Amino acid sequence: MAETRVVVIGGGIAGLTAAWLASGAAQVTLLEASGRFGGKLWGGEVGGVRVDLGAESMLARRPEAVELAREVGLAEELEPPSTAKAAIWTRGALRPLPGGQLMGVPGDLTALAASGVLTAEGVARAGQEGAAEVGADVSIGSYVAAKLGREVVDRLVEPLLGGVYAGHADEISLRAAVPALLPIAQRGGSLAAGVRELIARPSNGGPVFQGLRGGLGTFPEAVAAACRKNGAELRTDSPVQELRRTPEGWRVVSNGEVLHADAVVLAVPAPQAAALLAADVPGAAAELTTVEYAGMALVTMAFRRADLDAAPAGSGFLVPPVDGRQIKASTFSSNKWGWLERSAPDSFLLRTSLGRHREEAALGRSDQELVARSLADLAEAVGLRAKPYDTAVTRWAGGLPQYPVGHLDRVARIRSAVAGVGGLAVCGAAYDGVGIPACVASARRAVNEVLTPGAGAPVTEGRMGA
Repeated sequence: MAETRVVVIGGGIAGLTAAWLASGAAQVTLLEASGRFGGKLWGGEVGGVRVDLGAESMLARRPEAVELAREVGLAEELEPPSTAKAAIWTRGALRPLPGGQLMGVPGDLTALAASGVLTAEGVARAGQEGAAEVGADVSIGSYVAAKLGREVVDRLVEPLLGGVYAGHADEISLRAAVPALLPIAQRGGSLAAGVRELIARPSNGGPVFQGLRGGLGTFPEAVAAACRKNGAELRTDSPVQELRRTPEGWRVVSNGEVLHADAVVLAVPAPQAAALLAADVPGAAAELTTVEYAGMALVTMAFRRADLDAAPAGSGFLVPPVDGRQIKASTFSSNKWGWLERSAPDSFLLRTSLGRHREEAALGRSDQELVARSLADLAEAVGLRAKPYDTAVTRWAGGLPQYPVGHLDRVARIRSAVAGVGGLAVCGAAYDGVGIPACVASARRAVNEVLTPGAGAPVTEGRMGA
């Protein structure tokens, strides 16, 4: 019996994971349009120091990404942040991020009051919980505002969600983005008490987040190497111009070459997926065209420690959009990552982010202007007056898919339409979560869907955990 041929389209972490999982049960070819693998996992050098120019950490309380890292030989490179002491720059000062909160939703009103993030009126309103209609789904912002007041949304929920989705709390789906809160919202009662209950639940006791020595940019390199070692063929600079169903399977056209596949895993952003599915899966394509994306810019700066009056403390700070600043957040990378401080003890590296959904003017500004705006805000926030000896600006146009109310219903319709044609599955950040573990999990689901008993050995558990 001939070996099942699987083509994976897209070489971000979801596509790479799909290739890795399928390679033990099929003949795999991965096609990546750009000149590198990894998507938003990308490393480079700034000031002669290796740093991440995209995602820098992965949620460890959800196991999929950490398990994958271990499988591809990175177990010894896993390293949690050195500090998680973050702040909120609001109301004219850096204020500690209050403890006892979940995605900015407070469970400890005493810690909330002590932080100074909210005014006295805002704290008082949070303690007088209102009623809220929820139903099957609701936006996080409208629900939390009804329960705890607008100030909690503006100064806590908004900046924390912005760090994940670069979106707007009044539009982001509670069911999709913070599903643990949905049952609490639906049953009514105290939201703060529900948050306390969630936080008190036993965990695995490990770190909440993990990084990799040398940065997460090393992650896709390791997965790609493991795929090749297992016999998969991985190609860069290989955009796909056409994807069509045939009586035998699928016809994939890349750079004029025709590939025939028994199954296809589509691991590209929604607009590209819509274009490829328009001919044979128009229902899914139509749904995919409604997925909106946020763009943002990252400014990475390297300073000489000798030039600093004092290095900023903590892991960094978030900025509520209501305060009208240029930057949305800053990460003090040399404080946050021990491996970075050890590799460049005489330098201090940090980065800022600018832009969010429908507020993306930053992407059109020059590198020099983005650096200048970042430095101006840093001077006011932490008193940073030194000039960097090197900088890098990374623009992520269409970087983060948005999850509005009804998003999960949309995903269900897409998957139903895709499943109807057979031998095809979708995965990536546009579906079940934008974080790395969610992308890894969606890839596992996609491989299981295409490697059915009739098409080859199913990967019911995946390689992970095997």
